[in-house]
Amino acid sequence: MRPETLALHAGRRIDAATGALAPPLVLSTTFERDADGSYPRGIVYGRDAAPNRESFERAMAALEGGSSAAAFASGMAAMTAALHLLRPGDHVLAPEVCYYNLHNALEEIAAPWGVTWSSVGSYTQDAVRTALRPETRMIWIETPANPLLSVSDIAAASEVAHAAGALVVCDNTMATPLLQQPISHGADLVVHSATKFIGGHSDVTGGVVVCAEEDAVAERIRRVQTVGGGVMAPFDAWLALRGLGTLPVRLRAQCASALRIAMALAEHPCVEVVHYPGLLSHPDSVVVARQMSGGGGVLSFEVRGGAEAAMAVAARVRLVARATSFGGLHTTIEHRASIEPPDTPTPPGLLRLSVGLEHVDDLLEDLDAALRA
Repeated sequence: MRPETLALHAGRRIDAATGALAPPLVLSTTFERDADGSYPRGIVYGRDAAPNRESFERAMAALEGGSSAAAFASGMAAMTAALHLLRPGDHVLAPEVCYYNLHNALEEIAAPWGVTWSSVGSYTQDAVRTALRPETRMIWIETPANPLLSVSDIAAASEVAHAAGALVVCDNTMATPLLQQPISHGADLVVHSATKFIGGHSDVTGGVVVCAEEDAVAERIRRVQTVGGGVMAPFDAWLALRGLGTLPVRLRAQCASALRIAMALAEHPCVEVVHYPGLLSHPDSVVVARQMSGGGGVLSFEVRGGAEAAMAVAARVRLVARATSFGGLHTTIEHRASIEPPDTPTPPGLLRLSVGLEHVDDLLEDLDAALRA
């Protein structure tokens, strides 16, 4: 099945009891045993498995082309689960530009149990080879990267990583499985914040890890999910699966609007530079053309005048909402440097724009008025 069909059908079954097309919400935490003590329905307890969570996991595995998936209570819980594959003495190679909480997780959670990490600015094969250490066991890729929208060559980095015996983890939150499938390019694990495009309505918090193979790595992820207990709740899983069904049409509209806005801002006298993978001027356009099927629904741009000017633009928009996160129905704008640590590589004049489903001309008029004011 094609991705649009998978997004609507994978993980779902017609309800046997009622014939309902929409999956029923099952809130039960415990499940009946048979008289002989067995569990013929395969579910024991809500932390071990739950019908809605299993449906969402099957759908995500199908969309990413993986063998299995494990859903968690947040994107950070999913990322932390992947880090729990590491042992004392292991080393992680992480991107210099990425969602800043990845660095926080490495420093505050992984480092105390003896894991070391370093960052790399580019994921070319030469850069990865140079940055590798004998003890490197994981290479973390985030592409497109938040918030500068740089794009890394997953296949090239995976080739070097696997030759060195390291796992490749790819954060595919920004692209979604509809625009990019990291497993097909060599990634061992794919992580998502389901809070973003997958949920799509700014009303669910969740995360997921998709495993390429049914192996010891996949089993370890599931054990971290079950024993660690940071599982996705049934209603959150129900909402995330609902979001997947409309993801193709939402994302198609968001990509089209984002491209128009990026092209307009690139010519705007108040804008220094636009970061968007869909532009031919993007520095990684060759990789984008080979690896992605669209530019995505998020872009960032740097306002002339630095932080003060950027904050003023964000303050003057009327239709666009000032809010964090991305991937929802509403267009949002955020000054990223002010929410990140003091040593952030994010330029002080950068605004990140998550394009929603409003009419693109209304968004362009709002942004233009705020910039010119």
